[in-house]
Amino acid sequence: MNSPHILLWIKQAEINYPKQDGNGFISAVKGLDLDLAQGEIGCLLGSSGCGKSTVLRAICGFERLQAGEILLRNTVVSSPTIHIPPSQRRVGMVFQDFALFPHLTVLENVAFGLQNLPSKQRTTLALEWLSRVTLSDKANAYPHELSGGQQQRVALARAMAPEPDLILLDEPFSSLDIDLRERLASEMRDILKNNHITALLVTHDQFEAFAIADKVGVMAEGKIIQWDLPYDLYHKPINPYVADFIGRGVFVKGTILEGGKVSIELGDLALGKDHAHEVGKQINVLLRADDISHDDDSPMQAEVLRKVFRGADFLYTLKLASGTEIFAFVPSHHDHAIGEKIGIHLVADHVVTFSD
Repeated sequence: MNSPHILLWIKQAEINYPKQDGNGFISAVKGLDLDLAQGEIGCLLGSSGCGKSTVLRAICGFERLQAGEILLRNTVVSSPTIHIPPSQRRVGMVFQDFALFPHLTVLENVAFGLQNLPSKQRTTLALEWLSRVTLSDKANAYPHELSGGQQQRVALARAMAPEPDLILLDEPFSSLDIDLRERLASEMRDILKNNHITALLVTHDQFEAFAIADKVGVMAEGKIIQWDLPYDLYHKPINPYVADFIGRGVFVKGTILEGGKVSIELGDLALGKDHAHEVGKQINVLLRADDISHDDDSPMQAEVLRKVFRGADFLYTLKLASGTEIFAFVPSHHDHAIGEKIGIHLVADHVVTFSD
């Protein structure tokens, strides 16, 4: 029996497409599992082609399962033998391009999904949702008169107005300017949380995922590799793929020492007592840009290979004496030239390692 607090539950879902030559199948989703509680915001994070948008279409009812099942509020809506039509699933969708009707006003767009209500009630409810997304003053405007962020909020209000059990968002920020994305992700999170909406979005941008989601699933080749809190994905990745995908970092070679430490080229790091019996073992240590600190007084030197200005800081690519390349965030008032050597030291508090 499933928990009454779990709104969406996907169990061992598989979706296959026939190959163009007719010989065999291509597996788009393989044995996928996830659960989303009432009021939670989840995110499927992965590169293009990993199957994340296919999962959304399956939840909506636009894709059929060849194995597994999808449950909404403890009711099976998809399986190899059951397929509830999309119109009966109480699932709202916000598309990548917002899909607003250009010939309808903002108010008419929001009211579009409320056709089963009397005209006056439809208008009242649409105005209420426009107020919730702070667009009451744009009710009589047309989509082309709005900014990208305002169009996004109209699309969200239209999806939420029929009060579905679940909102799905397909790359909701991809058509917006990069500078707007993180701010709008925070705004969208506030809207969803303030209205107690359960939502699942897909994106390839981890900063968007972390800004909006309570839980994030890293996907690759049709599978969720790790479904977890954003903090745990970053600090407790389940395997090297997740560690490499989340955050900007590199793996360096290390040797376990006595006393629960690991020795790497930059110095020694504390591992803890769990590795006390593995003295001498070779392991891979993940170093992210925030594990390296700029220090003019440090005897450890690294050569600046590349740098990216990010406003408050630079992201430096540095080469160690061995030729190993690492990353470091350096405050932007330290503007070092390409080819210059700078002092660095380790500031890693949480060490992520994997067997060699």
